[in-house]
Amino acid sequence: MLEPNTASWWQSAEAPLCTVCCCTTVNKVVMVIFMVLLVVAILFGNVVTLAVILGTQHFHTPQGYLKASLAIADLAVGIFVVPLSIYAEVFLMVTDSAPQWTTFNSQLVSFHPCNVIGPIFAGCTFVSITTIFMLTIERSIAVLRPLHKDSVITRKRTTILIVLSWIGSFFLAVSPMIFNGDIALEYNPCSRMCNYALGTITEFPSQAWNILLLFPTFDFTLLGGTVVINIISLSSIRQHSKRRKHLAESECQNSSKPTFSDIKAAKTIGALTVAFTASFTPIAVFVVGNVLGNKWCNFSFFAFWILASNSCWNVIIYSVRDQKFRLCAQKLFVPLRRKNSVNN
Repeated sequence: MLEPNTASWWQSAEAPLCTVCCCTTVNKVVMVIFMVLLVVAILFGNVVTLAVILGTQHFHTPQGYLKASLAIADLAVGIFVVPLSIYAEVFLMVTDSAPQWTTFNSQLVSFHPCNVIGPIFAGCTFVSITTIFMLTIERSIAVLRPLHKDSVITRKRTTILIVLSWIGSFFLAVSPMIFNGDIALEYNPCSRMCNYALGTITEFPSQAWNILLLFPTFDFTLLGGTVVINIISLSSIRQHSKRRKHLAESECQNSSKPTFSDIKAAKTIGALTVAFTASFTPIAVFVVGNVLGNKWCNFSFFAFWILASNSCWNVIIYSVRDQKFRLCAQKLFVPLRRKNSVNN
């Protein structure tokens, strides 16, 4: 989410940079179609997720609250982040010139859209990471300490943690501009998104280096912890499954053992962790590479849009892994099917 030395690309070049996404008219059209389809997928998938969670009593649990928080963060990406990129790229295609706000960074104009969109994307990314981490903790307690689950994990505590995660994530997202005046926001020609970048300077001060590395350090610390906890939980599930094969059915139904639904949910959270880690890793590699002096313009485009695409994957994972969610989602469309049948 941080790209150095690109704040004045349009001032130093007569034509836009030729990257894999915009070298030809066909590439530009394909890129815009991809962005539009991504918005549709993000909005549809996460609206369905929220409808199922909020409209079904079964999902009014700490785990359901966390999944709703994750869906809201993903929804914000589809409502705010991607549409701005669509507008900028369509404007460029139609008028053959970029919108004026894309030709300056946020330090050079009184108001810049990226001052809003950049922190939203970063903040929602942090919310997603912290929410997946909390989901992993919640599932690990349910699997490793099933007798303590209801007393430790309550809806009130979960709600407080969700609010704190949103506040902390967005504070972290705006902290580069608060604590370092050399960092600005801009619409980057490589990623085709609002990114953090150096403002009016051309060399990294030591403090900017520290801030550039703050995001991937925070993200990978949480993701690393999430992966470790998932491995412990899944190992426990595997051992429990082996024991069930050797014990009589009456002995298996011990109240100190995790339930089948808890085991299923833990595997679902494991799948979410794998998907998000795979989506975020290119961004972390890109940021570290930028700090080391590499430009990687084409890689920048793929890294940022792979991360944005992750916002529509959660509903797919829920639908595949969670039968209850899948059935509730199908019920949402039953009235529509009946209405179409009547009309026909």
